[in-house]
Amino acid sequence: MKIARRTRLAVLLALLAIAPAGFAQGPPKEAGPFREPELIELIKLDKSIHLDIRYATANNFLGRPVYTEARAFLQRPAAEALVRVNQALRKHGYALVIHDGYRPWSVTKIFWDATPEDKKQFVADPAQGSRHNRGCAVDLSIFDLKTGREVEMPSGYDEMSERSHINYTGGTVESRRLRDMLRVAMEAEGFAVYEPEWWHYDYKDWKEYPILNISFAEAGSQLNKTKAQH
Repeated sequence: MKIARRTRLAVLLALLAIAPAGFAQGPPKEAGPFREPELIELIKLDKSIHLDIRYATANNFLGRPVYTEARAFLQRPAAEALVRVNQALRKHGYALVIHDGYRPWSVTKIFWDATPEDKKQFVADPAQGSRHNRGCAVDLSIFDLKTGREVEMPSGYDEMSERSHINYTGGTVESRRLRDMLRVAMEAEGFAVYEPEWWHYDYKDWKEYPILNISFAEAGSQLNKTKAQH
């Protein structure tokens, strides 16, 4: 009996020792220094930008919504640069459609845990954090101003296949032309494509911002407070 009690006690102590690590799991700690975050809602800067926030719907690779609101935010310099991209594309008869912007760290963790090992290149490791978590990455495509419809690209958004690579040579000539036109417009304003995903672009200053894990409601509330102060 004494041996059994000692064994149970040892197991209990072991569980208590590891429990804090599990409960304290959250965004990785970073030393900084960082810029003060200033997340801006994109449609507040340019109402002609369309939103198709897939993660607020079941139309995504998870098959279920992970956002409670269909909103898109970026850090102010990235948001203002994206508005310039949209203005440039409009001269050619197209405009931007946004699928995702700032993403809370907790959602990155959900994506990572749900993705098979052989597809991990398509999701960020939560142990490192995502550039989406910093408010400096955007998932997007373009739509035709005449029809209002999103254009056809060599692959669908969030498709985890070789067709999603920025240098994929398949698909139609027109789909590749539009993909490359988007790339040129984005690079002109300081964005760099994540090559496995033609739709994913990182803003040049992403290293200067911290990993965030606030909700869209909190981001919108902080924006309103900033306006009030000015």
